[in-house]
Amino acid sequence: MYSPPAFREERVEVMHALIRAHPLAMLITAGEGGLIANPVPFSVVGTAGNGLLRAHIAAANDQLPALRGGTEALVVFQGPQAYVTPSWYPSKREHGRVVPTWNYVVVQARGIATVIDDPAWLRAQVAALTAEREHGRAAPWQVEDAPESFVAAQMKGIVGIEIPIARLEGKWKISQNRADADRLGVADGLRGEGLAPDMAALVGTAGRR
Repeated sequence: MYSPPAFREERVEVMHALIRAHPLAMLITAGEGGLIANPVPFSVVGTAGNGLLRAHIAAANDQLPALRGGTEALVVFQGPQAYVTPSWYPSKREHGRVVPTWNYVVVQARGIATVIDDPAWLRAQVAALTAEREHGRAAPWQVEDAPESFVAAQMKGIVGIEIPIARLEGKWKISQNRADADRLGVADGLRGEGLAPDMAALVGTAGRR
């Protein structure tokens, strides 16, 4: 990933937090048929090294042969993003040498996947992912709420994947390369137009990273 030093994020805990907040990633593999990409929700676990990604995919997923064959997987997590108009920059009024851009936050994880067919592992992974997303709801749904025969039938249609993260890269492009006045102008512009509040918050704090 092209990542100039100003935008580079190397803190594992910050990247893990982004993964937890935006778990639906693009799983990308290359096989005999070329590149394949599918959206898959992941969990990140572990504190050693770069951590470990866990997920499940359909047993009919056409990425499965490549994953079983030991190909490297690229998993891309996309966080807040927003178009940035030059009209928000005070420097536009000063000299006009400004252009539009796009702010975004992204994490890329790479590693060799292990495909897991064990029903107990799958049941635990599905339960853990469900608990992560249901946490905080007034009446959290649990796997046990569905009939056991139905759950067992559903489990037969999926396989697990586990990816030890060999390489973890983060890119936080949040106007931190602009002068403070321009950066704060972007934050105010996003808030003023009711756009991308998460990005507005990130831009507002970029100078204090």
